[in-house]
Amino acid sequence: MRVSASGVLRGTPFHERTGPLCQTANWRRWAGHLAAGSYEPTHEHEYQAIRSAAALIDVSPLYKYRLAGPGAEALANRVVTRDVARQAVGQVYYTPWCDGAGKVRDDGTLQRFGETDFRLTSAEPTLKWLHENARGLDVELEEETERVGALALQGPLSRDLLQRITDADVAGLRYFRVMTARVAGIRAEISRTGYTGDLGYEIWVDAEDAIPLWDALTAAGEPFGLAPAGLLALDMARLEAGLLLVDVDYVPAQRAIIEDQKSSPYELGLGWAVAMEASNFVGRAALRAERAHSPAWRFRGITLDWESLEDAYAEVRLPPQLPGMTLRESVPLYAGGRQVGYATSRGWSPTLKTYLGLAHLRADFADIGTQLQIEVTVEHQRRRARATVARTPFFDPDRKRANP
Repeated sequence: MRVSASGVLRGTPFHERTGPLCQTANWRRWAGHLAAGSYEPTHEHEYQAIRSAAALIDVSPLYKYRLAGPGAEALANRVVTRDVARQAVGQVYYTPWCDGAGKVRDDGTLQRFGETDFRLTSAEPTLKWLHENARGLDVELEEETERVGALALQGPLSRDLLQRITDADVAGLRYFRVMTARVAGIRAEISRTGYTGDLGYEIWVDAEDAIPLWDALTAAGEPFGLAPAGLLALDMARLEAGLLLVDVDYVPAQRAIIEDQKSSPYELGLGWAVAMEASNFVGRAALRAERAHSPAWRFRGITLDWESLEDAYAEVRLPPQLPGMTLRESVPLYAGGRQVGYATSRGWSPTLKTYLGLAHLRADFADIGTQLQIEVTVEHQRRRARATVARTPFFDPDRKRANP
């Protein structure tokens, strides 16, 4: 369980360290756990650590499931949309998974540790659904969410820092690969993954090793400018990277109230992660039919035109008011006076110096470069500013994938 008998949110295995560091008690709820929104009064320093140095982010609340045994590959191939038979040992897949109608239930990563050994991470509780799909298969399923602590070490200096205290060749670890190593003597799995769109790693350890791992990383990280970072900084980084956030950019199919709230992988820009001919995964028939007729919606990036923002605010004699954090409420997008979509996440990018967002658009208005209008609220009045359909990721540095 994620909540105590009294209903109080729980700390993660790192809370003994993160708790005192959270100066303003800016805590957020994440899967029944306390997660720092920001450690400092504002999150600017934490964001800059992600983009210019190194940041340490507690991602332990992610749901984590171990799939093991002779039927583990078959189960993985049954639930996720990727071709697991082609996944090499030591490889990590990013993948969505769907219901029978081909609508996305969740997305996460699938780590392959051996021929019959996998870890699936998710934002939503998934164990019951895994058991339902495991019928008839010789597979052991274990939720290890509470047993495993996880830290994301992200930023351009993360490799140099981690290599200093790890006994393995971190520099040789390729993008979306995982290996077992010792970090300051602590056994860990290190995956070259993350949710920031930057060079980075995620480190997975037994919960009892969480505090020694934190202490070792923070001690080694001092000359690298390492800083703990909370969810507000992470949210801006993932927006720049064009990464989906469940319950913000899409509604999980199993919790949607009406059909129009659901989205397929094709509608979320995840068609590349659907191995249609590879396996008979849940929702495959529905997705085959959708692919034949093309999806009605597309998920795209948008950029807001600065001059039109200035004009909107100039009407009330104010300069443009930029959001200090990622905004998550849905706002309409228009073309020729007709609503053709809606933006989900949006905010000002300190790195790119651009007001950008993520949006669902009707397919006819989703071509890159299409000119739209977005609703903006200025002094309690609804106005419109110009927006342009853009490719994602907005921020995509070579270092994210490159090896030295």
